[in-house]
Amino acid sequence: MPDTKAINAVLEDAVASGQVPGVTAAAANADGVIVETAFGRRSLAGAAPMTNDTVFRIASMTKAVTGAAAMQMVEQGKLSLDQPAGEILPFLANPMVLDGTDANGEPKLRPAKGEITLRKLLTHTAGFVYDTWNGEMNRYAAKTGHPAARTGKLAALHAPLGFDPGERWEYGINIDIAGRMVEVASGQDLETYFHDHLFRPLGMTDTGFVIKTQWKDRMAQVHARDEKGGLTPIESPPPAEKPEFYAGGGGLFSTSHDYLTFLRALMRGGELNGARILKPETVALMGQNHMGALNVLPMKTFNPRMSNDCELFPGMDKKWGLTFLINTQDVPGARSAGSLAWAGINNTYYWLDPVKRVTGVLMTQVLPFADPIVLGLLDRFERAVYSGLRA
Repeated sequence: MPDTKAINAVLEDAVASGQVPGVTAAAANADGVIVETAFGRRSLAGAAPMTNDTVFRIASMTKAVTGAAAMQMVEQGKLSLDQPAGEILPFLANPMVLDGTDANGEPKLRPAKGEITLRKLLTHTAGFVYDTWNGEMNRYAAKTGHPAARTGKLAALHAPLGFDPGERWEYGINIDIAGRMVEVASGQDLETYFHDHLFRPLGMTDTGFVIKTQWKDRMAQVHARDEKGGLTPIESPPPAEKPEFYAGGGGLFSTSHDYLTFLRALMRGGELNGARILKPETVALMGQNHMGALNVLPMKTFNPRMSNDCELFPGMDKKWGLTFLINTQDVPGARSAGSLAWAGINNTYYWLDPVKRVTGVLMTQVLPFADPIVLGLLDRFERAVYSGLRA
């Protein structure tokens, strides 16, 4: 039987020692939910405790949900993994690559070589990048005022590429664009589409792009960690009002309970409690390497307020599935080779192990991303989950 006392002790110790203000975590295996627990406070500025229904900004954990929606469109024949993406979004038909700056410091652009496809978007090999981890795009955005995807402005998607499609892996706005393809192909905005085809069938009542009235007293506050390890509550920008598109790369709010529900459906081949969201063969396809000989590369920060340098599982080749990071080797005492994972910038994390059939979620609200303290907590939590399963 899983040792929930040992799991809880890991989380409780992290709060008691001041490593995090508060944390929620949940895990499940093939038999059902192992643990759902919460410790600490939603904000160091208040007394409200963390609870299992605390609402978090899950940021890039949105990507897996968008991937599931895109694959529903593929199942229905409304999208195809390898069709030219410009057939759905015409602005993708003739992309331009940012190629440094000229002698006057102005951005230089050239036509891209190769074609953008949904497969390349879902694997971050299409060429789009984030200015947080790409110096040239960081300078381009500062020079031109190019809007970020979180603004909800369609102009944000009309960004130049950082490299030719298919040339390499680099994290970027690719899945925001894939989400826009879902909106166009389905005829629904992502808020409506996700609710109708994913959240309502699975009973995920506390997930969405739009802040619900009933969430306002349940939301966790983001904290900034300083160089000495201290934590200060900070204000987060609210979601864009009346967005022109919903950011499928990073706009959702959710709870650890709801997100575990989504992961459990994927772990069970696309079905949970009688609700099927994807075919088993589709879920299996999503978990395969779709970048070929390319590898996931380290992410060097150009915005240290938002992110540290990041490389998960250093020294190991990593691949990318259809929205997932894939570790290619077993992690002793923890996840199997071929497990799926990713995270959100406010240090929320998940993994799904299709071999041992174990999945887990850990949520905090701390900046910058790839916080070593939270990553250490994630590792201890994961090991406690697996240790209990082996006992």
